Amino acid sequence: MEINPNLSEKAKQDYKLVKLAAEGDEKAYAELLHRYKDAIYYMLLKMVNNKSDAEDLTIEAFGKAFKNIAQYTPNYAFSTWLFKIATNNCIDFIRKKKGNLVSLDQTTDEQESIGAPLQSNTLDPEEDMIKSQRISLMRSVVNSLKPRYKALVELRYFKEYSYDEIAKELNLPIGTVKAQLFRARELLYNVLKGVKSNIK
Repeated sequence: MEINPNLSEKAKQDYKLVKLAAEGDEKAYAELLHRYKDAIYYMLLKMVNNKSDAEDLTIEAFGKAFKNIAQYTPNYAFSTWLFKIATNNCIDFIRKKKGNLVSLDQTTDEQESIGAPLQSNTLDPEEDMIKSQRISLMRSVVNSLKPRYKALVELRYFKEYSYDEIAKELNLPIGTVKAQLFRARELLYNVLKGVKSNIK
C-alpha cells in the first residue's frame, strides 16, 4: 500500500512497525506500546481525571488498536489513528459512567431503560452454576494457549499480579508483558466466541 509522502519520518517508522505487528511480531507490538503509552495515558487522564480509569482506558485503547491493526492505512500517521481510537473509547466510557449514576428516588423512563439500580449481590443456584461453568471453561481455554500466553494470563487474571510483578516473575520488559497480554486476551476472546453458546 502507498504511504502518504507527507508523513513524517517517525510516522513512516511507525508504519514499518505496524506492518511487522500485523504479521505477529511481538517486538513491534511492544515498541508501538512503548512509543505511545505515556502520551495516551496523560491525554486520557485529562479526560477522566482518575489515574486508575486512565490506566485501564490506555490498555483498552491499545487492545482495540492492536486487535484492528490490519485495518490501519498509511494515509495518516499511526499516532493519529491510535489517539482517535483512545478518544472515542474514552468518550464511550464517560457516557456509560454518567448513565450509571442514577438517583435512587428517580423514576423516569430513562431509569427504566437502564434497568433496576439495585440488585442483589448474591447469586441464585442457577447463576452460581453458570458462573462455575464459565470459570471452568475459561481455565480450559487458557490451558489451550501457547505456554508464554498461558503464563501471562494465569499470573494477571488468576493470581492478580501487577504488570511489574509479571515482568519480574517472567524476566520480561514491561512493554512486552503488556503487548503479549493484549494478544493473549484477543486469542481468548476468539476462542470463547466459538464456545459461548455452550454456557448460555
